[in-house]
Amino acid sequence: MSLPGRPRYLLPHVSADLRERMVFLGGPRQVGKTTLALGLLDRPSIRHPAYLNWDDPRVRPALLRGELPPDQPLLVLDEIHKAPRWRNLVKGLWDTRREEHRFLVTGSARLDLYGKGGDSLHGRYHYHRLHPFSLPELGPEAGPEGVAALLRFGGFPEPLLRGEERFWRRWQRERTARVIHDDIRDLETVREIALLDLLAEELPHRVGSPLSYKNLAEALQVSHETAVRWIAIFERMYVAFLVPPWGHRRIRAVRKEQKLYLWDWSMVPEEGPRFENLVASHLLKFCHFVEDTEGHRMELRYLRDTAGREVDFVVLRDRLPLFTVECKLAERTVAPALFYFASRLAIPRSFQVHLGRDDHEREGGIRVLPFPALCRETGLI
Repeated sequence: MSLPGRPRYLLPHVSADLRERMVFLGGPRQVGKTTLALGLLDRPSIRHPAYLNWDDPRVRPALLRGELPPDQPLLVLDEIHKAPRWRNLVKGLWDTRREEHRFLVTGSARLDLYGKGGDSLHGRYHYHRLHPFSLPELGPEAGPEGVAALLRFGGFPEPLLRGEERFWRRWQRERTARVIHDDIRDLETVREIALLDLLAEELPHRVGSPLSYKNLAEALQVSHETAVRWIAIFERMYVAFLVPPWGHRRIRAVRKEQKLYLWDWSMVPEEGPRFENLVASHLLKFCHFVEDTEGHRMELRYLRDTAGREVDFVVLRDRLPLFTVECKLAERTVAPALFYFASRLAIPRSFQVHLGRDDHEREGGIRVLPFPALCRETGLI
């Protein structure tokens, strides 16, 4: 399929924020951060003098000396989070050169977490998280064909654009290898780095289920503490994300078991969990967008009580529920838990989303609808 020719959804927001502060742009490897950043320059090329990549050995000494290219109103600092004490370095550049330059800092890791020691950058930057392509970003014409393409090839630009099985398989293997053997090696202290390959192979089979660190540790033959630390590393590197339960006081909710999902949902082998991961990724993208651009506190949670009633997702804004979503592959009877939690917790809207075509509203205000309609109804990005 062809991707839309218009700029990525974050471009106008990043451009606007650059007028007043630095912008940190995070997101998974190969999601399009560099392409977005270069689109803000007068000549979108990695050879542009304003594009400064820390991985380039010619760039590092100049940055450490505080030497910046002249006559460049915007500077793109790519992968600079790999530098020792990078936050102090960036703070010094901003404090001394902000009258001459604007700064866009990009990286394939949680820039809001890495290197928090040392001098603080608080109040000097806005943080944006770039997500893979979603159905709304593909445009209103995408429809069921767009859903099928996203489910098969994921939302990362290259495999989605090519739409070829062979290319997708090779791209996926190469990307995973680079994240584990390059990015994690550069940023984390992991002695048995090869075991992370086994973790990457194991996680797609655990998507959508409560994550048991005990079972994961046994499968990998590592300690419980190691399994916890490795999952945290995968979170920081935008490989996986965790969805915690919503422990509302009006229900006997489970409070500790988190569910795991992948940023590249195409890695999930089974259709049901892959669709659930697709929905989770779209909801997380919505939460991050609202949080990063409007400042609301957004949370993606799930609902489950001690009696076993469960709803896949609930989206919260400033601690209040906006809507719940239950995922089903086909059009079928509404999940009883949707009715229970909607009435018990006064949730404004409840949806059961599927891959079919039927769209109707049931008693109690439960809307059963196809995935494209969910995107429209909830304002997903």
